Amino acid sequence: MKLLLLFLLLGKTICVCVSVSSNTHSDAHSATLSDTDSERTGGSVGEDGVLQLNRGNFKQALKHHKQLLVHFFAPLSGEGQRVAAEFRAAALQLQRSEVKLGVVDVSKEKELARELNATTPPSLRLYQSGDRDKVTPCPGLQTAASIVTWLKRRAGPSADLITDLSQSDCLEDLEGLVVLGLFKDLQQGAVQVFYAAAIDLPDLLFYISSSQTFYRKYNIINQEVVLLLKQSEVQQVYDMSSQTSKEELILFITVHQMDLVTEYTGQTAAQILSSPVLSHALLFVNKSSDDFFHLQAAFSAAAAPFRGKLLFVLVDVDEPRNGRMLEYFRVRDVEAPLLRLVNLTDYVTYQLPSDTLDTPTITHFCQSYLEGKAKPRLQSEPAPADWDQRLVKELVGSNLERVAFNPDKTVFILFYLPYSQRSRSLFLLWEELGTAFLSRDDVVIARIDTSSNDINLSLQEPSPALLLFPALHAERVVIYRGERTLEELRGFLEREMENASRDRIKEEQERKQYIEAQKAAEIKEEL
Repeated sequence: MKLLLLFLLLGKTICVCVSVSSNTHSDAHSATLSDTDSERTGGSVGEDGVLQLNRGNFKQALKHHKQLLVHFFAPLSGEGQRVAAEFRAAALQLQRSEVKLGVVDVSKEKELARELNATTPPSLRLYQSGDRDKVTPCPGLQTAASIVTWLKRRAGPSADLITDLSQSDCLEDLEGLVVLGLFKDLQQGAVQVFYAAAIDLPDLLFYISSSQTFYRKYNIINQEVVLLLKQSEVQQVYDMSSQTSKEELILFITVHQMDLVTEYTGQTAAQILSSPVLSHALLFVNKSSDDFFHLQAAFSAAAAPFRGKLLFVLVDVDEPRNGRMLEYFRVRDVEAPLLRLVNLTDYVTYQLPSDTLDTPTITHFCQSYLEGKAKPRLQSEPAPADWDQRLVKELVGSNLERVAFNPDKTVFILFYLPYSQRSRSLFLLWEELGTAFLSRDDVVIARIDTSSNDINLSLQEPSPALLLFPALHAERVVIYRGERTLEELRGFLEREMENASRDRIKEEQERKQYIEAQKAAEIKEEL
């Protein structure tokens, strides 16, 4: 990685342009601990120079090292394993640094993790001056390069000085976003906010200048300004003032660091989750579907006015590695395309109440969310007081499984979306089916709104879906895919009841045999 190193000597700013490889060692004052020093300084030292910390040696390690960067490592976590590998790579680069790196296995050192209040993210924390209470959390450090850069920038300088246009040629060769600050005073005022932001964004290159040549090159009039560049071309401009905070500048940079719409992948997940924009619009879509490009265009067009307020994320339901994402939000691939909004402060979700996914509809939904008018999607709606007295029972998330898997009832359920014309067209038919079986106490005709209740079943069908739950102890589900007429539905239900009646006899016999076998085993043990 190329860096321009800034040195401040005798109160004057001097710039030297050097190339620093990502695998070189940082020059510093203290040497690596030897194995013979491990007992005195706390913890054994691996070949990578990482201290193995525990409750017995943590205090001693703090006393010996003015700066101790600790990774609280969960060995069973895939993410923990990945960060651990990057942490070891960073340690190799920092073996001659005054910052010492150590690791705590939280699966073994649970008590220590609790004492240090390190049971929750971020997993990297910097302890200073031998004080366990003087700790700086290190969120967003995901790679060896970002760990090393973050530590170097904390030591200073955090941005690289360029003094004339000849030095700016290197900006054209850089891929990705580059941050250039133009300030008249490189020592005081708003520039300090710029330096602070650079420390917290180690994955980006930061440059700074007070040269008039850059003001003229980019047609800048304001005295204090931050430019976002790609291959030396201006993408965004941010005017600084004495009131600008570090958080405001970081928000501006990180929002424009990401694409207008970011696809969720293993590479972008950390960036999405660490974004300061805490409200996300998630489009669950099948990228191989015929209408994907139309949906993507509509989603992207809607995203532009909400930049900085909402983070627009695309999730491909056809990507197997996104399975955990779908599971977390309880989205089935057959439901795509589907738009959800989620607030990462309270994890309340909101679902677009429409089958239409065009730009005006998406824009209206996002605006209603920001205005506090959108209806939250709950795990379960409150059950109506008379839910079980109706001709068609109105189920909710909290009672769905209890009703559906009642071994003494045959339960036929319509899973519907209230805003869908295809769903609403079945309501009258479902009432007719309820009337047809009104005299049968062992049959329940019901429905549930899937947009307002979490469904913990693998439906395998888009809404409206018709699922029958036979009167069995085994939790069997039968999907109805026939014609949606009263005659066909009645015939299907009656046939499944006959099948379940035969299976129930076998089930009871197996249960009886199991109980008898258990009793025989108990008697044998007593003898």
